[in-house]
Amino acid sequence: MAKNTRKEQNEDLLENPEKVTTEKINKAEAFIENNRKLVTYIGGVIGALILIGWFAYGYYEDQSNEAQVEMFPAQFYFDKDSFNLALNGDGASLGFLDIANEYSWTEAGNLANFYAGVCYMKLGQYEDAIEYLSAFSANDWVLQARAYSLIADANMELELPGEAISHYKKAVDYEPNKSFTPTYMMKLALAYETMGDWSNAAEVYEELISTYPNASQIQDAKRFKARAETEAQRQAS
Repeated sequence: MAKNTRKEQNEDLLENPEKVTTEKINKAEAFIENNRKLVTYIGGVIGALILIGWFAYGYYEDQSNEAQVEMFPAQFYFDKDSFNLALNGDGASLGFLDIANEYSWTEAGNLANFYAGVCYMKLGQYEDAIEYLSAFSANDWVLQARAYSLIADANMELELPGEAISHYKKAVDYEPNKSFTPTYMMKLALAYETMGDWSNAAEVYEELISTYPNASQIQDAKRFKARAETEAQRQAS
């Protein structure tokens, strides 16, 4: 008997789909009525979160725009090779260091880390350059690889070829392209040479030659590869 009753109920629902909707509405209304405080509390929390998110987004936009405006004088000094002024500001405007610190969570603040690192490279302050370049992070296929390469350059200047090799590899592997990757490969191979690792140097030159046959560095790569192979054979004998 119970089975027949359930079957009849199912058939009734199929024939009267609006009954399902009505029942759901009634249940929802009953829940709200019986849990009015809870519903009010949840609604208030959601509303507060939305409001906080809206204000946070507005604040982020304001800070981003402000940081970009602050960047103009620093970039002007950078373009004029006035690296100390670019880093520290001129008293009336901020330099890259302050921008990187005060607007650290904006894109301009992130980019200020890159500029600061380059400034320190130009000033020969390689440890500081590594610090700021390491703080920079971007999806940009040019700047991120460039940052890795500059960190490696700084390590080479500090006579740390092992660290340099690690970052040159990152530069080579990050979004490989014919415009910049051959340069990073040449630097990687030369870093291997500095370590006396002629075998790996020869491999990098060979990869450059086979992968980027039209690169401007191709003739140097062929010549250096022959030298590296000769030195590798000498080490092996």
